[in-house]
Amino acid sequence: MVSTNDFKNGMTIEVDGKIYSIVEFQHVKPGKGGAFVRTRLKNLKTGNVLDKTFRAGEKFRKVHTSSKKMLFMYATPDEVALMDNDTYEQESLSPDLAGDALKFIQDNMEVELTLIDGEPTRILPPTFVVLEVTETEPGVKGDTASGGGLKPAKVETGAEIKVPLFMNIGDKVKIDTRTGEYVERA
Repeated sequence: MVSTNDFKNGMTIEVDGKIYSIVEFQHVKPGKGGAFVRTRLKNLKTGNVLDKTFRAGEKFRKVHTSSKKMLFMYATPDEVALMDNDTYEQESLSPDLAGDALKFIQDNMEVELTLIDGEPTRILPPTFVVLEVTETEPGVKGDTASGGGLKPAKVETGAEIKVPLFMNIGDKVKIDTRTGEYVERA
């Protein structure tokens, strides 16, 4: 068990049956009344951030988290197959653990598997990926990056993103997997 007095940024705790990482916290001692702790917590399953206040000295279960690099092999509607880079053991996991990240993951790409108390909970793609544009309207001469316009495009994994007007089929783009947005031409 861990008390609010022991909070540290990045610590993982269980609150109301859900697992959260402490993003930031602040001990508050008002002139009147009891002390309390104001926190920002990130849900490790959904990624949602929550502001929550606790009484000083309140206790929570500390959760052990770890992560390991895995090689993405393939995905079907029922499973995601990963291979441990060190032991070459394969794991078959639920696609729900990857969520929208599957739109940006290719075969043989290194991903991060987050474990909470030894149980797989989330599959995270690299922060940035480079993918080829497979479908989009042709770029028109004179359309430049400074124009600021965007058009829809489909990349090789099937994900749909918005790209600048000058991009064409076959161009490679760098995508931020956290937001699903175009970053730059690769």
